[in-house]
Amino acid sequence: MRLSWTAFTELLRCTLLGHLRNRLALVLAVVFIPVWIAVARLCTSDEVVRIWLDAISAPVFTRASQVAQVASALGAVTLVTGFITFTETFQSRQVDRRLLLAGYPRLPMLLAKLAAVALTAALLAFYTTILLWISLPVRHAGSLGLALAGAGLAYGGIGLLLGSLVRGELEGFFLIIMLSLVDTGLQNPVFNTLMDVAGVSALPLYGVNQLALSSALTPHIPWSHGLLSLTWSAATGALALLVLHSHRPSRSPWPRRSRVQAG
Repeated sequence: MRLSWTAFTELLRCTLLGHLRNRLALVLAVVFIPVWIAVARLCTSDEVVRIWLDAISAPVFTRASQVAQVASALGAVTLVTGFITFTETFQSRQVDRRLLLAGYPRLPMLLAKLAAVALTAALLAFYTTILLWISLPVRHAGSLGLALAGAGLAYGGIGLLLGSLVRGELEGFFLIIMLSLVDTGLQNPVFNTLMDVAGVSALPLYGVNQLALSSALTPHIPWSHGLLSLTWSAATGALALLVLHSHRPSRSPWPRRSRVQAG
C-alpha cells in the first residue's frame, strides 16, 4: 500500500510538472479561452431566440449571443483539456514504459494521470466561470463551473485514451479537434432546434451542455445531467487502463537476461 501511494504521488507530481512545461498549453488556457468567448460575443447578434432545453423540458427565450458564449466556453475547455492531456500522455510514453519495467504498478500510474486530468479540468472550469460571470448575467455560477469541469473531465479522459492509443501526435490532435468541433456544433441548441438533429444525447457534451445552459440562463439546475460526463470520463479511463495493460510491460527484463547469459 505504501509503495502504491508513493508511486501515485510521485507520478502525479511528474504529470503536473509536465503540464506546466507545456508552454503552448498554458498559452491556450490563458489566452484562447477568453478570446474565444469574446469572439462569440462580438460575432453573434443580440436577437432573442427560442431554444429548447431537454434538461428542464421547457423552452427558453434568451439572447443568441449568450447561448453562443456558453457554447464557446464549453468548446474551449474541451479543446484545451483534451490537448493538454493528450500531449502529456503521448510524450511520456517512453518514461511510463521505463517506470513499468522498473516495477511501478499500472493502477497508481493511471490514477495519477486521472487525478491530473481532474485538477486541470477544475482549474480551467474555475477560470472560465469567472470569464463568463464577467461577460454574462450568470444565474448559478457554481453549477455552471461544475458543468465546465465535467466537460474538461470528459475530454481529458478522451485525450488520455488517445495519448495511450494512437501512433502519431498529429492523429491525436486531429481526432480531438474534430470530435470537439462536431460535439459542440451539434450541442448548440439554436442549430439543433433548426435542424432537429437526432442522437446528440449520445455525445460527450450533451449532459454538461444542458447543465451549463440551464445554470447560466434559467433558474433551474438539472444536476443529474452533469453526471453523464463522469460516465464518459470513467469509460475512457478504463479503456486507457486496458491499453496500458495490453501494450506496456510491467516486469523488469533483467532476470530473463541473467538466465539467458547463465545458460
